[in-house]
Formats: sequence, C-alpha cells, structure tokens
Amino acid sequence: MNKEEKRDCLKECSKACIDNEVKCFFDECPYWIKFEEDNNCDLVSIQKHGNLTLRQVGERMGVSYVRIKQIEQCAIKKIRDKNLHKTLKD
Repeated sequence: MNKEEKRDCLKECSKACIDNEVKCFFDECPYWIKFEEDNNCDLVSIQKHGNLTLRQVGERMGVSYVRIKQIEQCAIKKIRDKNLHKTLKD
C-alpha cells in the first residue's frame, strides 16, 4: 500500500490534520491521544509507524508498557473465552 492509499484509509479529521500539519485538539474523538508528534491521533500514529511496541503504545497513552501488556492479556483472554463459549454453544 503506497502513501496515498494509506492516507485514503484515514478518517476525514485525520486527513485534515496531516494535510494542514496541525495537531488535533478535539479530545472527545475516540482516536485522540495526547501525543503531539503524531498530531494527537491514533490513526496518524498507525499510518506513520505501522505496528508499535508495547513501550511505544504506553508512551502514547501515558501509561507504562507493563500496563499495556496487562490490558493486552485481558483482551486476549476475553476473545478466547468468547470464542470458546461460541464453540460450546454451537
């Protein structure tokens, strides 16, 4: 996927931030993070950097990478439990 195709996948507000080289100040947006390097936007961060390490995610979210790991483990457990429940139900 080239740069233009990646840009087309973003939401309109993220595109505007990139095009105008401004930081998003709409902190009610579900993609907003307090990380000005990436225009305060998760979507911009993903577009610029691709996959992030737990430490990078923690920096952007303002928590430790250990906390991000805990959240990740909890999410994986929920997904597995839901899939197991669905399998048993079928």
